[in-house]
Amino acid sequence: MRRGELRERRLGAKQKRIRDRLARKEDAALREARQRRTRVAVPSFFTLLNLFCGFLAITQVADGDFVKACWLIVLAGFFDALDGMMARLTNSQSYFGVELDSLSDIVSFGVAPSFLLFEFGLKEFSPLGLIVASLPAVCGAVRLARFNTNFTEKQDYFSGLPIPVQAAFVVALILNFDDAEQFSRYSPSNLSILIPIVIVLSGLMVSAIRFDALPRPSRVFIRAHRLKALAYLLALILLVVLQQIGLLISLSLYILWAIVRAFWNLFFAPLDSDGNVEYQ
Repeated sequence: MRRGELRERRLGAKQKRIRDRLARKEDAALREARQRRTRVAVPSFFTLLNLFCGFLAITQVADGDFVKACWLIVLAGFFDALDGMMARLTNSQSYFGVELDSLSDIVSFGVAPSFLLFEFGLKEFSPLGLIVASLPAVCGAVRLARFNTNFTEKQDYFSGLPIPVQAAFVVALILNFDDAEQFSRYSPSNLSILIPIVIVLSGLMVSAIRFDALPRPSRVFIRAHRLKALAYLLALILLVVLQQIGLLISLSLYILWAIVRAFWNLFFAPLDSDGNVEYQ
């Protein structure tokens, strides 16, 4: 065999090896992209269920079934918690998921509660009632936009009242006004008490007050935060025993604790070397 033919054969074999290596890399990249899309699709499915429940809640409010609308908002919150859990389990957290989650939240925990409040009683105070009823949706949108622009890794607190907590408080109020005997003296035509409550809740969403994030139950958390773990356990017992009244009491204490702590830190907490408040 001539030397030139041998060289050409060697070059051909080398080029074939390079092409095979590139093809394997492309196949691996395609498989990784398909797996990534599959992982993203799992939490996104629960996010869309959250959005669907919010839409159903709006239809139930339009039909006058306020209790069913409230439980649909609660179900939306359940799916909202599930999508975050699935994103962590599948390691598929992404900016797409964050944006989709925010769009779903503004429907389920902003627009739906606003429409619920308006139809339940605030429409009796028009035009003031109309403006107040819009605040959960408006302030919730601001809250979510601010969260997205400052998107970081999960922390143990939220800056401003989370929009699902605001929606849960509205749901607790409506359920208690509708069913509980303690609130029987209030009627949909005499619900002026809702106006200051809704204004405060909406203001808290766009405030800088720190609210504790719900922790993952673990031995490490219980050992490090015994009092918090006990508080969450008591809240769960109240919810099981007293149901909607227990939910209202638990959420009220959660919000009140954050407000009291914020004022304590503002007036009594020590300052660090840069002159900033050291949060307790």
